[in-house]
Amino acid sequence: MSKQQSHPCRSCHATGLVSILDLGQTPLANALLAADQLMEPEALYPLELVFCPNCTLVQITETVPPEKLFREYLYRSSFSDTILQHAQAVATHLIIARKLNSDSLVLEVASNDGYLLQYYREAGIPVLGIEPATNIAGIAQDEHGIPTISEFFGVELAARLQNEGRRADVIHANNVLAHVSDLNGFVRGLQLLLKCEGVAVIEVPYVRDMIDQSEFDTIYHEHLCYFSLTALDHLFRRHGLAIRDVERLPIHGGTLRVTAGRVDTRAEANQISPAVQQMLEAELSWGVNDWQFYRGFGAQIEGLRHDLLALLRELKTGGKRIAVYGASAKGSTLLNYFRIGREMLDFVVDRSTLKQGYHTPGTHLCIYPPEKLLEDMPDYVLLLTWNFADEILAQQSKYRQRGGRFIIPIPEVKVV
Repeated sequence: MSKQQSHPCRSCHATGLVSILDLGQTPLANALLAADQLMEPEALYPLELVFCPNCTLVQITETVPPEKLFREYLYRSSFSDTILQHAQAVATHLIIARKLNSDSLVLEVASNDGYLLQYYREAGIPVLGIEPATNIAGIAQDEHGIPTISEFFGVELAARLQNEGRRADVIHANNVLAHVSDLNGFVRGLQLLLKCEGVAVIEVPYVRDMIDQSEFDTIYHEHLCYFSLTALDHLFRRHGLAIRDVERLPIHGGTLRVTAGRVDTRAEANQISPAVQQMLEAELSWGVNDWQFYRGFGAQIEGLRHDLLALLRELKTGGKRIAVYGASAKGSTLLNYFRIGREMLDFVVDRSTLKQGYHTPGTHLCIYPPEKLLEDMPDYVLLLTWNFADEILAQQSKYRQRGGRFIIPIPEVKVV
């Protein structure tokens, strides 16, 4: 049997968590380095994935203080056309479906640079962002005119807003629940801030896709939890919220979007959609509540490592030059766990101007604008932001027309 952990579950507080995959000691995935920091020792933290047999939540054991991770952040959602299109589509749908107007309030937790709330604001609907990264919150207010509170979300902030009469018709929480150490306080805060008929619309990476598609690079210290619908259902019910609907989306390599509302005393108001019931049943059949399902995950990742390293070594032996696209957190996990660095790779490009000029954690590759691919014309580019492959391949059509090729490492190694 796999080794058990003494750490309590982040959701239900049960002990006896079971180890799934140990990625060793790694640097923080978004701790980019300035040139004058390259000779300084980097802080390393354990990165181990475990499973809770009691509530089925998959999680890591280490908690890095959120102030260290999120107060100054180098990720802007608006740099991705895919994310913007995704945000506009859900805003447009909810404006119509929820009959939102100038008397409504839409709130987003982890609102980043206003990438989503801007579409509600343009429609004349009052909005409020909550974004702990002070630099990103400033951009939301200055560039998009989004009123933003630069604090971490939890029960205390929710209670304060509730006392001010600022309860929401819609609360968005996209790709933030996985980052939260106090899951119960966060979900309780959602329940406090929702109007009686309001809904929380929450998107999380789906653990089933992570396992099935070998997406181990989703594992890094910012991502404390990896959710199934079953685990979310346990968590939400504990705090008076019921999941009314669920969608499975392809974005980010596999995402669940759940719609939750307050538990109502009227039985008919608590009915769930067939989609929720079907997915809960499917997860039971899939093995979501059995640690043994996850045992093969480590072997899958070792196979992926073997294939990628074999390809890169073959190319380097043949005199080929290889660059990287994407100074992403995903990429940091992959490069550091597979131990791929400057002996294989020449440089990194990234569209985010906030990252350009810095160096990648652990591997110390310099980050340039994407235009460097055409200037330098490496033979191959390892695409670490593979979850945006269609968008990036289209943007880099000139590089590809000139003979450049991309290596996509996940879910299996392929060259395009």
